[in-house]
Formats: sequence, structure tokens, C-alpha cells
Amino acid sequence: MFQETFLMKLVLCRGMGIEKKWALLKYARSQKRDDLAYSEITKILGYTRFSETVRDSWQSLTKEKIAEILLGQKFITITSPLYPDYLKEIAYPPLALFYEGRKELLQKKMIAFVGAREATNYGRRVIQDFVPAVVGANFVIVSGLAKGIDSCAHQAAMASGGFTVAVLGTGVDICYPAQSRELYEVMKKEQLIISEYPRETTPQKYHFPMRNRIIAGLSLGLCVVEAKARSGSLITAQQALEDGREVFAVPGDVLSGYSSGCHSLIQDGAKCVYTQQDILDELPDF
Repeated sequence: MFQETFLMKLVLCRGMGIEKKWALLKYARSQKRDDLAYSEITKILGYTRFSETVRDSWQSLTKEKIAEILLGQKFITITSPLYPDYLKEIAYPPLALFYEGRKELLQKKMIAFVGAREATNYGRRVIQDFVPAVVGANFVIVSGLAKGIDSCAHQAAMASGGFTVAVLGTGVDICYPAQSRELYEVMKKEQLIISEYPRETTPQKYHFPMRNRIIAGLSLGLCVVEAKARSGSLITAQQALEDGREVFAVPGDVLSGYSSGCHSLIQDGAKCVYTQQDILDELPDF
């Protein structure tokens, strides 16, 4: 097992994307070294311009500083036996997952439900109809805690006596959006909230496509309910397709535009689903 301190130094280093972190980890493993200096990093990663943020962050992250930052935070690294096998299969899995709640849910089989933040009554009814059946087949429901379809999926899972996982684009100590506060507080205690970002990480626009790859990566299949043509849910669906996961799309009103993204997914090969059984028939081990 490679040094966990080095893994967490990569996780906590600011100004460096996940691809570069993985490149450094692979290099360090090949060299059996975890004492890389910033001057080495610039050569390994081929930096063509000086990064003050990376340099200052890397040099400040001593073993003592890392321990101080992580004090009181719950997390597992990619070397942990609790780390989900499905998530390891994506191109650049998170090096660590911070969490609040029931970490054992990471070992369960999961299905993701994502869709419009401005969900209509139709979209909510679809979730309330589909999710109990999926929960009844012993799947955990994954989503992103956003308002609309995401929150409805989490709530429907709990109302059905099932389990649900929220993937955040912030630290697990930050509730975003604020409208989800009540749901967030319940899920922290009774379900599971995870993030690849440490505490005090505020919402940034680029965090959410990264969050979406985790939602897709955790799941055997992903169901899109009410997505417009330029919906963020389509990014998640594309990621799921790239990861070789089943993608389902629920059709909607062709005139309203609320489901135009779903219709595009169906045209591109996603399975059109209009009953719960349509989803369950496609998934392994059902």
C-alpha cells in the first residue's frame, strides 16, 4: 500500500487537477518514492509556466500540516477496501472520498437518478413511481442533492425505506444549495454524503462536472428525468456512457422543452423507459 500521507498531500494540494494528481501518483509509485519536490513536479508534469499556487500549497503540506487539516474529517482513500470497485473503473477516480453518514453504503449496488432543478409535477411523479421499485430491488439511490429531481430522488428513497447517497461539489460540511438544508441534515445522520473535496471547500462552477463523474462512476445505471437540451444532467449521462454504464431516459412532453435533453439521449441510444421494470430488466443481478 502506498503511503496514505502522500495520497492525502495530492488530495489537498490546491491548483492541481485530478489528471495531474494521478500522473504524480503513478510516477511516485513507479519510483517507490513519496518525497517529490516542487522542482521535480514541474518536470514530471511538463509545466510550461510557473504555478505559484501549486508550489506554495505543495511546500506547505508537511506531514504535520496534513494531519492538522484532516483532524476530525472522515475519509477513505482509494487504497481502502471500502472504496467502491465501480468507481475505480472510471478514467480518473477520486484519490479520496470524504464522508458523513453510513460509509458501508459504498459497498452496495447503486442506481443514479438525475434531472432538472426546476422539476415539474410530472418529473416528481415519475421519481415517486420509479424509485420505490428500484429500492425494492435492493439498489441504493445516488444523486447530487440539488433541488428538483435530485432532492426528490433522495426523499423518495428514504420514504420507501431504502438508502441513498448524495455526492457534493463542496466539502461535506457545506450544504449547497441552501434550499436542501433539511434534507442535507437528515442524510448526514441517516444516509451518506460524500465528496472528493475536504471541509471548507466552497462551491465552484468547475466542481460540479467533476461531481457528476462520481455520480456516474458509482452507479450500475443512470436514469435521466426531465432534462433540457443544455442540462448538466446530460454531462452526467455522457460520463456514464463513457464508463460503460446503462443510461436510461424518461420521455416527456415534446412541446414543453422540459425533456428535450432526454429525447436527445434516446435518439443517441439511451434506453427509453416508461415503467420501473424497463430499468430493472437491463441491470445485472436483478
